[in-house]
Amino acid sequence: MEAKNIFSRAADRESWNRNTELGVDLKTFLCRDERMQTGKGYSGRLRRDSDAVVDDFFCRDAHFTFVEMAAAKSKRNPHVFEGEYITVTLRDDGSYHPNFKEMKMGKGFTIDRYALEVYRELRLAFTRLIGR
Repeated sequence: MEAKNIFSRAADRESWNRNTELGVDLKTFLCRDERMQTGKGYSGRLRRDSDAVVDDFFCRDAHFTFVEMAAAKSKRNPHVFEGEYITVTLRDDGSYHPNFKEMKMGKGFTIDRYALEVYRELRLAFTRLIGR
């Protein structure tokens, strides 16, 4: 009878911790705060980037990315990067979508310079968002 109680308590503990992730690596992209504040709630998207790997000689925690959404506006596809030449939006399915802004073809405009500046902004945006 005692053995049955031990197993039932173990099952209770397992179900209680079912949605708990221990020892994770979390990257945050916040709108206003540099670091998350204790006790403050944030609205956004949490994405699991990789699972934990535990081997005899190697251990890596699961990796998550949290992107905070601006609370003031309830946009369908919020901008997560805004540059001079492009903006990047986060879609409902979690994918990033670059959008070109209107080209300003003034004095000194060249296609090569424009393409180079767009490349730089794309690289900066995705480096910040994806971190690779």
